[in-house]
Amino acid sequence: MKIESAVRDQGGFVTVSGTVTNNGSTSWIGANWKSEETELQGNGGSLAGANLVDVSGKKKYLVLRDTGGRCLCTKFSKLLGNGESASWYAQFPAPPEETTDVKFQVGTMPPATIQISEG
Repeated sequence: MKIESAVRDQGGFVTVSGTVTNNGSTSWIGANWKSEETELQGNGGSLAGANLVDVSGKKKYLVLRDTGGRCLCTKFSKLLGNGESASWYAQFPAPPEETTDVKFQVGTMPPATIQISEG
């Protein structure tokens, strides 16, 4: 997974985006990246389980949802074969403007510190 940008917009959101490449020997769909919410359907194979953590503000931000409970994030619609890549995004509520560094985490991957830029 590669994070290419984290942009704060004037509407109070942060959109994190990048690419994911399957370097494994089997097909991949990101099934373990979905959220643990059992009451919401339709978020399998997506980045619904991603989060941002504002360490200094001690607050965790979850991926935004639409009125139907679907994440405002990429839902991978097909398996990625060996060497294939796909673009992705996830949208979050924005932390306070003075917060520029947050930790991004999804699935079992270790958290990565990213910098939020102004859009």
